Amino acid sequence: MPIERVKTGIPGLDEILNGGIPRRNVVLLSGGPGTGKTIMSQQYLWNGLQMGEPGVYVALEEHPVQVRINMAQFGWDVRPYEREGTFAIVDAFTGGIGETAKRERYVVRDPTDVGLLIDVLKEAIRDTGAQRVVIDSVSTLYLTKPSVARSVVMMLKRVLSGLGTTSFLVSQVSVTERGFGGPGVEHAADGIIRLDLDEIDGELKRSLIIWKMRGTKHSMRRHPFEITDKGIIIYANKVLRVTRRGVYEETVSSEES
Repeated sequence: MPIERVKTGIPGLDEILNGGIPRRNVVLLSGGPGTGKTIMSQQYLWNGLQMGEPGVYVALEEHPVQVRINMAQFGWDVRPYEREGTFAIVDAFTGGIGETAKRERYVVRDPTDVGLLIDVLKEAIRDTGAQRVVIDSVSTLYLTKPSVARSVVMMLKRVLSGLGTTSFLVSQVSVTERGFGGPGVEHAADGIIRLDLDEIDGELKRSLIIWKMRGTKHSMRRHPFEITDKGIIIYANKVLRVTRRGVYEETVSSEES
């Protein structure tokens, strides 16, 4: 039986994923500050809207108004989709405090209450018919209680997969951390995409690697990427090698990648 895939629409990503993310997978989008996690997750939702796939964005670390402004800077104006009911932002940041927050439709009154967040998220998914969901960032839910990280991700996974969505959970890690944003979360997630920003000889280089992805073959190489004014572009035909002497990019054939 062929694997049903969700195309991310992000240049280069579907190629290294062998055609896209298996439907219903819950993917951890992990990386340090400034690596492009939020941009990639928002680009994934925007591309879904262009393909006729409704989406939901859960804002845990930023005001929904700022989310809309940031997306619009890349040409991703989600307001028309909100008006027609195919896109929603769940406000899990303000707690409903402030004049602009009062105008938000989906508000988590206590952002620290995971059960309450899930209730609001379910409502947003059902109202929009969402096929794509982003939670940014899931780390916020267990930042002060890392021991519950795996159980939180498993709880979200049951809901998101059960409702038929293919989802990104943005996961924060420190610059030097080799993990994925919490003890055990790598086992709970169906997939892990790790984004990195390395300083080599005074220059910052962006790269990503698909650490795992259940249900599909994928590239095992580290690929360079750029953030442009239209979003992220991944160079699927290039490999980034980081050595003690510096950074090397090499072009690989499609057969090798």
